[in-house]
Formats: sequence, structure tokens, C-alpha cells
Amino acid sequence: MPTTSPISSVNNFVVRFANVNGSGSASANEMFARAVLRMGVPIAARNIFPSNIQGLPTWYEVRISQAGYLGTRGGVDLMVAMNPQTWDRDIAAIEPGGYLLYDSTRPVPASRFRNDITVVGIPLTAMCNREYSEPRARQLFKNMVYLGALTALIGLDVTAIDALISEQFRGKEKLIEPNTHAVRLGRDWTLANVPCPLGVRLEPANAVGDRIFVDGNSAAGLGAVYGGATVCAWYPLTPSTSLAEAFSRYCKRFRVDPATGKNKYAVIQAEDELASIGIVIGAAWNGARAFTATSGPGISLMQEFFGLAYFAEIPAVIFDVQRGGPSTGMPTRTQQSDLLSCAYASHGDTKNVLLFPSDPSETFELSAQAFDLADRLQAPIFVMLDLDLGMNRQLCKPFAWDDARSYDRGKVATAADIDAGKPFMRYDDVDGDGIPVRSYPGTHPTMGSFMTRGSSKDRNARYTEDGAQYVENMERLRRKFETAKNLVPRPIRANCGAPTRCGVMYFGSTTPAMDEAITLLEAGGHRLDRLRIRAFPFHQDVLDFVAEHDIVFVVEQNRDAQLRTLLLAEESLDPARLVSILHYDGMPITARFIVGAIGSRLDARKVTPLRKLGA
Repeated sequence: MPTTSPISSVNNFVVRFANVNGSGSASANEMFARAVLRMGVPIAARNIFPSNIQGLPTWYEVRISQAGYLGTRGGVDLMVAMNPQTWDRDIAAIEPGGYLLYDSTRPVPASRFRNDITVVGIPLTAMCNREYSEPRARQLFKNMVYLGALTALIGLDVTAIDALISEQFRGKEKLIEPNTHAVRLGRDWTLANVPCPLGVRLEPANAVGDRIFVDGNSAAGLGAVYGGATVCAWYPLTPSTSLAEAFSRYCKRFRVDPATGKNKYAVIQAEDELASIGIVIGAAWNGARAFTATSGPGISLMQEFFGLAYFAEIPAVIFDVQRGGPSTGMPTRTQQSDLLSCAYASHGDTKNVLLFPSDPSETFELSAQAFDLADRLQAPIFVMLDLDLGMNRQLCKPFAWDDARSYDRGKVATAADIDAGKPFMRYDDVDGDGIPVRSYPGTHPTMGSFMTRGSSKDRNARYTEDGAQYVENMERLRRKFETAKNLVPRPIRANCGAPTRCGVMYFGSTTPAMDEAITLLEAGGHRLDRLRIRAFPFHQDVLDFVAEHDIVFVVEQNRDAQLRTLLLAEESLDPARLVSILHYDGMPITARFIVGAIGSRLDARKVTPLRKLGA
């Protein structure tokens, strides 16, 4: 018996599956997650996988939370340990009083266990060896056997598993019965040999509502379709590849002419990152809405082309699905570490617009909006995702779209404008917002043309190295960036229930953990107003928030405090007010980490009054 009381919890615990990459466990583990959802219980699922093809450890973590917390909690209540290579690490991750499910076909010395957890051994390999003769079948069906065991151990709905198997193998009906049989094999053995259920268990609920379960890269791909994109040029790079693939998949549904069957889109896998961004800029110059999807190494390679788009004022959208760096870094781990490289991408004086979505629903929204912003500002727009948001499915509100919405193409001179005698100078600030008027190639047979230059030019797009005209152009670009402050999404503020001089700012995929952390901090007596930043350049609301608080914690997932650096570089802020909370080990930030980091600093600021002399 464990020396610590076993954890007892209904619809509120964390399950982690420890497997080997390439073992076929991914589909079974995701089936587990989807079955919990079908029971009406919210989850947050995260796939933790290596950057090789197969053979290295992989984990799949499912946080079950009827309260609806979608961030990584930290710690594991039930470990399904299927990988001997990571045994010690996996055992150590279990919370005191937690549970271990393992393959007991081969004996494990007692010293390899902990005396404060409940151990459930099931002879999975032996069962599969008796049932199946083909080696690959034994490996694959073992995953389904432990899934069946979980239906008995924690009350997972076995009928939901049956339905998911039927859906997954629709069109391959001969595979349905063997998979359902493997599930029953694990369930029946467990019911006959193990006291069921465990202290952590599931009960049907109605807490999911109409929310959908989708990954951020798919949301971005669909957002690009709705945003009017017709050209995607990309080069495969983890973790951005599935974004381009999603766009292609959606285009096959929504961008094929029903009358002719012709594709009304172009998806080009270029020979490298340089070619991909070059294609995007060329297509966008010609009037198409175009984008690329990449990650940190691609951002590094594309720098000169970003400068061309900025200086020649060509709209383009870049989806940066951030990963661990520098160099190759950790390709399959998450970070928010490309902020500075994107904000100031290219050489010389360059500033770019960044958007920071927080979940797949907002990713859909801001991905579509990015194309309007690119046209309106005639500039590259960076949509800053990361691996955690991009590649992991999350619960979010359904995507929303107004069919009456029209695309904002910005200031574009038409043939009628030119014939009517409207002045056209390509790089002239016509109304003080820094944004000039452009024309599409071929707009007019004889007028309205201009030379697109990456070199210095005057208002008429004529080459010049005259210092005064160069300064005039650069100052206009600065005004355009100021204009962007009121065009990009405003930050979202939430005040605590009582006056406080403490605040916290954060962005992107940190949001789910922060939502939970605020609740925990308030329970501990710490009150903070919070502001979720959604774009760079920073809206005036950001400056006002800092001014209203004595201390503002800036929470981000990188080593060098890149958001704080941007704030100090761009705004006249007191550095002493901005306190960094940094997390960058490649795993998603947790509510526990935020609470510990902020709580300890707030506790340290408390001053105990000295007793009066003689007291």
C-alpha cells in the first residue's frame, strides 16, 4: 500500500502517456482525449515529441479539468508508462498519491517504484503475444489494450471509444473489429484483476458546450482562406509545416471553381525559405494576397526579403510558428523567442507589425485580419504563433465570420482614378498617415506605372540618393508605423475585484496558464490587474496600464525578456516597473510556475513594521 493517501478526484486530474516515437501510440492517445471530450469533460491535450523520425521518447499529456483550465498544470496524477528508457523520469513526475499503469509482463524490481504511489501492473505484452502473431500488430494493438484498461480504471466511456474507432476506420471496416476487440481485451482483464475504479475517475458532465477541438495551425490555414489568400509559398520546417498543409486542404474545399473544376489558388513548396518569401512578395506586388509559413530558422534566412517588402511597401503575411532556438535548437519544443528578430527583421531601420493570437479561435480571426492589415499598411505582417499553440489541439469557441465583411485593400489607384486626373505619386503621403497610394500592375494601359525599388527613391519612385529625400521617406515610414498602433488589435484588460498597484502583462500561448494562475494568486491573497497584449506596435492602452501600476510583471517564454525589451525600446517606460517572469525550457509555461514566480516576488515586497522601542 502507498504511504501517501491516494489522490481522489473526479474530472480533475492529469494523465500522461509515455511512449516511443513510431510505436503507433499517437492515434490511441488522441482517441483517449476525444473520448473524454465526448463525456462532456473539458481537456487540454499536448503532444511532446522528439525531432527524429522514430525511436526516441514521446509523451502525450491530457489535462482533464471540468473547471475548464486549458493550460499545462504541471505534475502527473496518472502515468501510463510504456517506455522503459524513460522509466525513472516518468516515475519521478507522478504527484504524491498518484497512480502508475505499466506493462508487467517482465518483472520490475521493487526499488524502481515509489512507495507513495499506487501501482497497477497489466501484462500488456503477454496478452498481445497470446492474441496476435504478427510483430507489428502486437505493437499497435498494445496501445488499444491499455486504452481498454483505462475504461475500467478511470471510467472512460467504452462506447465513446467504439464510436471513435468506427469513425477513424470508416472505409476500412476490416480494422474496426480487431481494434474494438483489443479494447475489450484490456477492459475485461482489468475488471477481473484490478480494483476499479481508481481514485481519479471520470463522470459524464456537460461542461464542453459548443466549443471545438482544433489546433492553431489549422485555424491559421482556414483564417488565411477566409482572409482572401490565394497564394502560399513555403518550405517544410517544424512546427510550421502543418499550417501550409491545412491551407492547401481547405483550398481544395473552398477555392475550386465548381463550374470548371479549376483551382483558384496556388500552393508552392519552394526549394528553400528564400525562394518561398520571394514568391510571396512577387505575388503580393501583383495584387494577390499571399503568405508563407515558417519558424525561427526560416525567419533568419528571409531577413533581406523582409527589408524589401518593408521599404518597397509590398503587403505580405508571414506566419512564424516559433520553436526553441538558437540555430537548430529544439525543433519540437515551444518558445516565444522570435519577437525581436521579427519586430526588427532586416538590416537598417526597419519595424514590422506583429500579431499575438492566444488560442485557435483568435488565431483564425487574426490570421484573416492580417491580410487586411498587410494591404492597408502596404507592409509585411507577422502572425506570431508557437509550437504549443500551432500543433496542439485545444478547446476554443467556434470560429466566427461575418459574410457581409469585405476585404480592406487599402489605398489603391484604379484606372478610373487615373483617368480622372487624380495625382499619383507612389510614395507620397497623401493624407498624413504615412500610407501612400499604390496601383496594381496593368491597372492602366499608359499611366499609373512605377518602378518598384528596394533602393532609395523619391515620392515618384525614382531612384535617388539625395539625403533629404531619403530622410523624408524614412520619416513617412515612421508615421505609417504610428498609424498602425490604432489599426492593430487592442490589448485586452481585466481588473481584479479590488484596487491594486500590481499588474501583469502577457501574450499568446501563455494565456491559458495565466488565466488559471490569476485565480490561484487571488486565492493566496495576491491581487493583480492583467493586460493581454495582442499586437506590436503597442497601443496607448499598454502605456496607460504601466503608468497606473507600481509594478508590472511581464510574463513570456524566452530567456532574454524580448517583450520587455520591446516595451523599453519603443516606449518611455520606467525599467524598474517592469519585472520579468521568464520560462524557456521548451515546455509550455504552467500556472504553477507563474504562481511561484510572481507570488515569491510579491511576498518579498511585503515589509513587516518594526516594533516600537521598548515594546
